[in-house]
Amino acid sequence: MDIRTPGRYRWVMRIAVTIFLTDETITPTRLARELEDRGFAGLYLPEHTHIPVERVTPYPAGGELPPEYGRTLDPFVALGQAAAVTERLGLGTGITLVAQHDPIDLAKQIATLDHLSGGRFTLGLGFGWNVEEAADHGVEWRTRRELVKDRMALMRALWTDEPTAYEGRFGSVRASSAFPKPAQKPRGPVVGPRTLIGGAAGPKLFSHISEYADGWMPIGGRGLTESLPVLRAAWTDAGRDPAALQVVPYAVFPTPGKLAHYADLGIEEVVVQLPPEGEAEVLRALDGCGAFLD
Repeated sequence: MDIRTPGRYRWVMRIAVTIFLTDETITPTRLARELEDRGFAGLYLPEHTHIPVERVTPYPAGGELPPEYGRTLDPFVALGQAAAVTERLGLGTGITLVAQHDPIDLAKQIATLDHLSGGRFTLGLGFGWNVEEAADHGVEWRTRRELVKDRMALMRALWTDEPTAYEGRFGSVRASSAFPKPAQKPRGPVVGPRTLIGGAAGPKLFSHISEYADGWMPIGGRGLTESLPVLRAAWTDAGRDPAALQVVPYAVFPTPGKLAHYADLGIEEVVVQLPPEGEAEVLRALDGCGAFLD
């Protein structure tokens, strides 16, 4: 970073935002226009189809589950609205619960959004934390990671230029005509839009990232000094280009010191957390984040 004026910094990294958009918050179109006008890099939206009332799974952050989890807008519908009123704003999910989707339908949604937005979509994906929610989708919890890996491979088959069949452990698809294709071009083992995997650091997660993603979306961004060298080793051991690895801390509450630390680690994009509130409160939060923009 370079100091512009006393107490004011110019950050090398891009600043995007995430928010639980619900039926009670600012609308996707209003927020998207504001973000693009103010110079933010992107909008990432979470996904929960429903939250069963009879819950056993504890909220990962501790305490009571915030009510917005059960009120989230469908991220693909909301991002489609955002795409229609912007030209440069990045659009992403943080995260898509791939195990809870039919992969053929999901491949079509993703390809359509990336095509219509001109290649602005980032697929942030994860394995989930709410056992009851996943169970209602027929997901067997202990196999969910392999299920996601299988469904990603099936979707890649549909996104390839030539009709390609896929036969996997959990699903299959015939060689098919499947258009539109994602606007983003294949790179290494990744076919389709920019793909980031969320989750806690560990060998299983880093293996998945190295095999079929562009990088990691660590929630909160803590512990990166220790975990990044481990991920980079797994990445290079898998034959991936070290320069291609992307790490995007997600749902961060920014401070100058925290962003400076990320910059020292070579991180180029951070996703900051906005409150799940109405227009006035969200715009005030954006005003506060404005100090970190280029």
